[in-house]
Amino acid sequence: MDLLPPSYSVVESKWALSYVLVAIIVSSVLFIEKQRRRSSSDNDDELKKEKAPEAKGGLPLIGHLHLLGGPVPVFRTLSSMAESHGPIFSLRLGFHTTLIVSSRELARECLTTIDKVFASRPNIAAGRYMGYNNAFFALAPYGEYWREMRKIATLELLSSHRLQQLKHVRDSEILCLVKDLFSTHRHKLRNLSDMVEVPMSQLLEHLTFNIIVRIIAGKRFSGDEKDLSDEENEGGILKRAVREATYLSGVFVEADGLPLTSMSKWVDFQGHVRAMKKTAMDIDSVLHEWLHQHLLKRTNHAGEDFSETDFMDILISTFSDPDERICGHPRDVVIKATALTLILTGTGSTAITLTWALSLLLNHPRVLKKAQDELDSNVGTHKWVQESDMKQLQYLQAIIKETLRLYPPAPLTGIREAMEDCFVGGYYVPKGTRLLINIWKLHRDPQVWTNPDEFVPERFMEDHKDLDFKGQNIEYIPFSSGRRSCPAANFGIQVVSLTLARLLQGFDLSTTTKDGVAVEMSEGLGVALPKLNPLRVMIKPRLSFELYQQL
Repeated sequence: MDLLPPSYSVVESKWALSYVLVAIIVSSVLFIEKQRRRSSSDNDDELKKEKAPEAKGGLPLIGHLHLLGGPVPVFRTLSSMAESHGPIFSLRLGFHTTLIVSSRELARECLTTIDKVFASRPNIAAGRYMGYNNAFFALAPYGEYWREMRKIATLELLSSHRLQQLKHVRDSEILCLVKDLFSTHRHKLRNLSDMVEVPMSQLLEHLTFNIIVRIIAGKRFSGDEKDLSDEENEGGILKRAVREATYLSGVFVEADGLPLTSMSKWVDFQGHVRAMKKTAMDIDSVLHEWLHQHLLKRTNHAGEDFSETDFMDILISTFSDPDERICGHPRDVVIKATALTLILTGTGSTAITLTWALSLLLNHPRVLKKAQDELDSNVGTHKWVQESDMKQLQYLQAIIKETLRLYPPAPLTGIREAMEDCFVGGYYVPKGTRLLINIWKLHRDPQVWTNPDEFVPERFMEDHKDLDFKGQNIEYIPFSSGRRSCPAANFGIQVVSLTLARLLQGFDLSTTTKDGVAVEMSEGLGVALPKLNPLRVMIKPRLSFELYQQL
């Protein structure tokens, strides 16, 4: 799998020309803004208040945007800046000031004390063009619509009761992965003691994709090698578009640095907005067809008892009037946008977490062996591990926690926007200031974590054994914290836990090189911290032949 869609691979080299042209377009706006500031006596008091220090390297008009492009992931660039400027500093991203926070004390202040102040999202290109004009509730501004959709997602779609009802989907899809791996081994090798190479990143992506689309729309796509790479079918089109949407959601778009959103249609020298529109069309073509099929099914069963089998059914029941508008958004748009929210947040990040976990285990065979010993002792080798066994697998849970510490699903919080003036760390923060919290940097704080860059699952069984995934302890927030934390965290943990447990129980794993060279661990670009190079793994079955035959 390529890190970037082919059409985006060289655009970063055009930054300088882009900003010169942007400067020409917006110079008049800058002059008007300057005149307004001069004429406003209220701003005199504001300018006297101490603001967070601004990072070095900013340029006129474009600010620090030129520092955030290129091959280095943004969270690493911001972490390097924090080493020079401290745990709180500001950047100018075009016309917008963005506060960067990377310490637990300041993060706690932003995510607890004044969480409501930073509960909104700015109106950015990703939300407008790929998020159905901000009906995608993860990017929606704070208000009635966001509160209503968050409540529906939490209580109707992702509640503990609903996730328990959908347990069979997770269970069956993960068993299918195990069965396919065993079949691949048998097909390629007669001797069960030999190892065979498999494209693990690709297989995990397909697994999580099938789980989420079954839950949302009752769909499932074949997992054979041809279909995994076929982008002409419905599943392939959506999978490719979701991959591109995940990437595009993590890039800094030049249009988002402009003072007026209406100008974005004229400023797209990098091509990101054009790519967003194309990606949105591809996604909508699939979601529209799925919604049409669900509505037709209801029509055909009118007057009969109707069983809600997936999330689209639930959303249609929730918004039964086809002409209903939810805070200005049409009913069908809300359903498609909510489905897209769950697909984007539940597919890529889960597969990526599993990829990082396996990569870390391959590079730390002692930890891998210890996890397999725990499975053999607590579950045995005569049956497959179940979700009900997870409470007994404390070391496996520590491995997952440590993976999420080193490689959180989103290394930066989603960008937030102050709804009113406030203070952070004693610094004055005007209304409209944007906020990013560097979770990756937070999780590697040497004042909290001993040897913070090392993979040590035992820390979650000793000094940090009381930390969980719920975001209550700010030093460990892999799914963020506060009002804007990820509502699908429990679902993601369930999938990661059972998948990892069954892979470790069912197969011996090793790197693809004969000399045991470590798995390369470079991060790629994107909002969900992908691995730069896809993971390929050597596998062989470690349980009895009969156990695989039962699948």
